[in-house]
Amino acid sequence: MKQLFLFAFVLSVLFQWGCRKDPKTNPVNETEDAFELVWSDEFDYNGLPDKNKWSYDIGGSGWGNSEAQYYTDSRLKNSEVKDGYLYINAIKEDFGGKKYTSARLVTRTKGDWLYGKIEVNAKLPDGTGMWPAIWMLPTDWAYGGWPESGEIDIMEHLGYIPYFIAATVQTKSYNFIQNTHRNSIIAIPDTYTKFHNYIMEWETGEIRIYVDSKLYLTFKNEGAGFHVWPFDKRFHLLLNVAIGGTFGGAQGIDDSIFPRSMVIDYVRVYQKK
Repeated sequence: MKQLFLFAFVLSVLFQWGCRKDPKTNPVNETEDAFELVWSDEFDYNGLPDKNKWSYDIGGSGWGNSEAQYYTDSRLKNSEVKDGYLYINAIKEDFGGKKYTSARLVTRTKGDWLYGKIEVNAKLPDGTGMWPAIWMLPTDWAYGGWPESGEIDIMEHLGYIPYFIAATVQTKSYNFIQNTHRNSIIAIPDTYTKFHNYIMEWETGEIRIYVDSKLYLTFKNEGAGFHVWPFDKRFHLLLNVAIGGTFGGAQGIDDSIFPRSMVIDYVRVYQKK
């Protein structure tokens, strides 16, 4: 189940915009020589996303957040690879009882990892009602349903708060329902016009999330069990563009913006040698 954060956090974003200093610019901790590429999609083909690497979450259930879109299955209008890029397209149209369509691509059972480095090079869609995300969920849910088995949000963006993205980690002890979730925000002024690397490094002792070379969230393993660190099991990657809903639609949906796309140049997964 996809969850983000309480409205209090959304409001705090606006406050922090005025008072927060830019995060320290850090190189990604490990040198490239420490990692080897274990899974990737360079999108150097045309048509639907590679079925050997991607599956779809399908339907218009609202996905736990009263979202307005229907996620389609293997439909070029919503998920297409062309000219070296993956396009996840949000469209205003009647489909499956909903007023909008989009896609939610997942690597579940085709790309599942325990520790490593995830790098997604992407350009985000703008506009009120857009809610694109690059995130991870547990493949086996070994510790129970959400949030017991954890969630890692590498990048989420609420279209009605332009130029900001958020990274969030959720567990049984740290989650938005209790207002204890661990998150951070960063301003990316050209996130709609330029590609950026959205990166997560995941080790036994901590999770680090970056934009390009800027580290803006660190979540440490406190050694207190799965309630605070369920991240010792395999997870898979999700790429999606949600529309509206409890969080993405907090200020409505601007129907004049459609269609909108999240464009991905590549996805690369590394693990330590």
